Amino acid sequence: MKTRIIIIVFIVFAVMHQDIWNWNDGHLVFGFIPVGLAYHAGYSLVAVVFWSLIVKFAWPTDLEKWAEGSDSD
Repeated sequence: MKTRIIIIVFIVFAVMHQDIWNWNDGHLVFGFIPVGLAYHAGYSLVAVVFWSLIVKFAWPTDLEKWAEGSDSD
């Protein structure tokens, strides 16, 4: 179940990264940042949080132990 949620969120992020809805938007955020740039700045922050959670909760520690040769089981 955890893997399926991660894959779905990853696919949603991949689609959201294209942001075709901002291509012709000439508005400025805070009066000086183009909306596309502000969108990608926010997107990058969300991606950092997402991948940090993936590393914290879904990292294959048993595989890492096996690769390092310290699997005592």
